Amino acid sequence: MSLPKDFVWGAATSSYQIEGSVGGGRGECIWHRFSHTPGKVVNNENGDRACDHLHLFRDDVALMKELGLHAYRFSTAWPRILPKGTGAINTEGLDFYDALVDSLLAANITPYLTLYHWDLPQALQDRGGWENPDSVQWFVEYTQIAAHRLGDRVKHWITHNEPVCTAFLGNLFGIHAPGKQDPQAAFRVAHHVMISHGAAVRALRAAVPDAQVGIAINMNGITPASDREEDLRAARTQDGFANRWFLDPAFRGTYPEDIVALLGNILDGLDLAAISEAAQPIDFMGLNYYQRNVFAYDAGGLYGIKEVRLPDVPRTAMGWEVHPQSLTDILVRLKDDYAPAAILITENGAAYDDPAPVDGLVNDPERIAYYDSHIKAVEAAVALGAPVTGYFAWSLFDNFEWAEATPNGLGSCMSISRRSNVHRRPARAFYSV
Repeated sequence: MSLPKDFVWGAATSSYQIEGSVGGGRGECIWHRFSHTPGKVVNNENGDRACDHLHLFRDDVALMKELGLHAYRFSTAWPRILPKGTGAINTEGLDFYDALVDSLLAANITPYLTLYHWDLPQALQDRGGWENPDSVQWFVEYTQIAAHRLGDRVKHWITHNEPVCTAFLGNLFGIHAPGKQDPQAAFRVAHHVMISHGAAVRALRAAVPDAQVGIAINMNGITPASDREEDLRAARTQDGFANRWFLDPAFRGTYPEDIVALLGNILDGLDLAAISEAAQPIDFMGLNYYQRNVFAYDAGGLYGIKEVRLPDVPRTAMGWEVHPQSLTDILVRLKDDYAPAAILITENGAAYDDPAPVDGLVNDPERIAYYDSHIKAVEAAVALGAPVTGYFAWSLFDNFEWAEATPNGLGSCMSISRRSNVHRRPARAFYSV
């Protein structure tokens, strides 16, 4: 391949999905509360134990080393460090992350630490959560504690993972924690999350002067259903809500004017000018990419938007369209429109139904083909000038897949390895690149 020799190959996880959400002095988080609410998660399952990474992390690091990882992206759990979100520190929690980081470095694996991957302390949600303007300072306090304890060894930091999911899946559609369906709440959350990103960047720079700092934003390919003006406008509007509402603050310190006009009084009470604080210089942008979506105009749809589900296109077991060209297009668009200093693919992967293992190996050609096509899409973008410096597969383990629950559900099929005597072939095929 024509990718640079220093290109970073890694895999990613998140704290609630693998650690186990009880024990070790950890406080309750919104996902613990949400998953223990009947009907919110498939089979009413939860992340109480998950992959038990809390106790098995040394075995997990050994597996990472066996796979040949250059880097490992993980998240710290805010309620494991600050059980109530602020105030008293749980030293046992910090000791765990201390030991994890030391184990990674001993295995010559570079840690990439994400500060927020959706597990807000429930105690803070009870105080208004991200809707509360005080959430910015809460997040800064947590950031400072993590940075002062781990910043001597951790040099790559990500403030937030997928703020669109924090805001909209959790507070507009209600399918993620905390399970609200309130448009005003959703946009208040988005506003404070992005301002907290900027504040956390400043805090990290102060605590770890040699840190590399970024944010992970998920983007789907967004394609108009036709060349009709109405469909082009619908796709542009969808892009405004899903992508530009977070990209513009991070890189320009503004909100997209067309979406502000559409939202009208939903934004009442927000100091929109304060979003300028989100645009702090960052060293890289993390891109999470999985699928493409197609949109058309619909007079009866919300803001005139309707998603069109194309027939006869390749899809994963989760129904997500496989469209690697969109990954190339997004990377080139980011280069042209936002000019990030560097881009990391912080998540990319696919869920497929597994065949039965044979001689301890799962032969899953669909996943191999997915990785092959998407890594080639990255290579194509690099050839067009996109500054992509690394790729992290999602996910390292079968894990608790949020509302889709445990490895008995769709979430079982996105990992590149298993902590058992059964290994997936793509782990070795992928890392042989």
